Amino acid sequence: MNVRIALLTLLFSLSLKAEDNPFFPTEDLMPVGAYYYPEHWDESQWERDLSKIAELGFEFTHFAEFSWARLEPEEGKFDFEWLDRNVELAAKFGLKVIMCTPTPTPPAWITNQYPEILSVNEDGRKIRHGTRLQAAGTHPAYLHFVERIVTKLAERYGNDDRIWGWQIDNEPHYHSLYDYSDHALQQFRNWLRDKYGDIDQLNKAWGAAFWSHTYNNFSQIRIPNKKETGNVNPHALLDFQRFTAEEQAKFIRFQAQILMGHVSEQQWVTTNYAYYKFLPPVDLFLGRDDLHFAAHTMYLLSTFLNYPEGDLAHRLGSGMELSFSGELARSINGYTGIMELQPGQINWGKWNSQPLPGAVRMWIWHAFALGDKFTCTYRFRQPIYGSEQYHKGIVETDGVTLARGGAEYVQALEETSSLRDLYKPVEEPAEYAGRRTAFLWKQSNLFVGLNDPHNENWDAWQHLYTYYENLKTLGAPITFLQETDEFDVEKYPFMVAPAYELLDEALVQKWMDYVKAGGHLILSSRTGLKDNHGHLWEALLQEPIWPLIGAKVDFYDHLPPGTNGKIEMQDTVYEWNVWADGLTPDEGTEVWAEHTDQFYAGTPVVTHRELGKGTVTYIGAWSNDRELEKQAMRRVYQRTGAEILDLPNYAFTEWRDGFWVTVNYTSEDVQAPIHDGANVLFGEATVPPGGVAVWQTQ
Repeated sequence: MNVRIALLTLLFSLSLKAEDNPFFPTEDLMPVGAYYYPEHWDESQWERDLSKIAELGFEFTHFAEFSWARLEPEEGKFDFEWLDRNVELAAKFGLKVIMCTPTPTPPAWITNQYPEILSVNEDGRKIRHGTRLQAAGTHPAYLHFVERIVTKLAERYGNDDRIWGWQIDNEPHYHSLYDYSDHALQQFRNWLRDKYGDIDQLNKAWGAAFWSHTYNNFSQIRIPNKKETGNVNPHALLDFQRFTAEEQAKFIRFQAQILMGHVSEQQWVTTNYAYYKFLPPVDLFLGRDDLHFAAHTMYLLSTFLNYPEGDLAHRLGSGMELSFSGELARSINGYTGIMELQPGQINWGKWNSQPLPGAVRMWIWHAFALGDKFTCTYRFRQPIYGSEQYHKGIVETDGVTLARGGAEYVQALEETSSLRDLYKPVEEPAEYAGRRTAFLWKQSNLFVGLNDPHNENWDAWQHLYTYYENLKTLGAPITFLQETDEFDVEKYPFMVAPAYELLDEALVQKWMDYVKAGGHLILSSRTGLKDNHGHLWEALLQEPIWPLIGAKVDFYDHLPPGTNGKIEMQDTVYEWNVWADGLTPDEGTEVWAEHTDQFYAGTPVVTHRELGKGTVTYIGAWSNDRELEKQAMRRVYQRTGAEILDLPNYAFTEWRDGFWVTVNYTSEDVQAPIHDGANVLFGEATVPPGGVAVWQTQ
């Protein structure tokens, strides 16, 4: 890597703004593609398969992410002939190509000859050959081979106009989430030296006086590991998680800089982030300046994700996860694409149900509605060997028969592409812009919520989802922001920051300025509990936010399982169990809800105050059914005059490029909020489970 390449990377990132996008013309809307793995099939089938992909209406395909052993079968011996042939065949049939770097799967000759590159799990075991993502991405020995293979690919295809763009790695993370190797330990120590400068500053930040954790020098530090010590220092753990996130980002950055130094300006560079809930060490925002945009991956029938209620939930999947995934990825650089979207059953859930007829089509339309610039299905052919044999493809295992999910893909891509003839540039509707919401995001808040729930039933992810899901029932488009981003009141009239535990005075002041300028801020329990080191304040409970919310937070309470407290708001009683605060409001601060039982009956728990031109609402409880939060937020939006919707959870309505879309993941019919005089293009106002309604206003 050199200064020229780093400068090129910066110039690329500065030149690519969402409103001036050279890669994805708005009028193309959302091309749809399909993964293909030529290395999995006899070469006599390549032409037939790629021809079939194009014949079905797909516009691009995807090569090489797991093919390092085919590309470099022995150290320093390369074979690109097979890949050249497939690029040629794709072009023959009018398919653009996403080219991938094969770095998630190093070949056996690397892992056997250079075992030092292997990551180590918390039990102290190296992750050996036979899986994927086993390499420590920043190990110098591994980077040597990564640089060589990525450079070879970039030199060969970087100015090839048949290549549409590049995917770096695949769902980047460590196989065991964290690396406990000697290499990681040394890198962690170096990272700490850079961060703190001297050991006294580290000891202070880590509260090392507690339990005599004090260090004399950095060489005494080990990676915090509960398997070694039982308890771990929470501040050391927080730093190790931050370090791991930066290491992951460094590995992607390393490859991005190689590509940026070779590829043409017509080719884009991204990676496909996945499963935020299961990969907390992966921070998308750390790659904001390295990639042209962040792509995302989602398998909606994963039984490990959140589902709606209802008898059909296992067949419709987690639309909330798809929405969250898409809006977070889009927030990084202003646009996104979905790199992997299943075409049917998957193979790795606790159970693997058949999708409801229509569900696959609905998922594609939902990706369209969220603004994705492309959708790619994983995969065209169902594998007949390996670890994913039961993962459905567009075609059945004979390689030619269209699967049911494949037929729904064909239907959806025909429908979405037909909108190109109807597209015309239009302004975002005022009603839609008027409920646009910023969701403040900081990975460290996620870490501390997971590390120290303080109640075994506190689920940091579920608390975030409580607010996200309820915002979508209002029809609110959401953009995730960082503290360093501009808090633009005109662009984001509303801001939500649930359980924003770690903060400093600068953020509180920035919130103050945002609200005084006319913004409407919604906060929840745990906000402002600690400083950015994870220390409680040497002050009263959450005292730094008192001037902002116009109230004192006197206490919080937890109840044992099976015991519920009661809160009343606007003559409706809500139950809670996991967390609730008790507040003393300042003069002029409205009380919106109070406890009605326990020894503190009558104590305020939800408050609302005006500040300058805006408002601050503090929701100091996590209700069992999430309805308290929903109704409090509806009240905030309604008071401002925002035009909100009234959708059930897991029904989504979005606007994109002049088209309105409603999709229904519930088990009951849903009414789409179709405007009077609208031109209904697909579906009807009554949207069945797994159904879609699409319309254009006149």
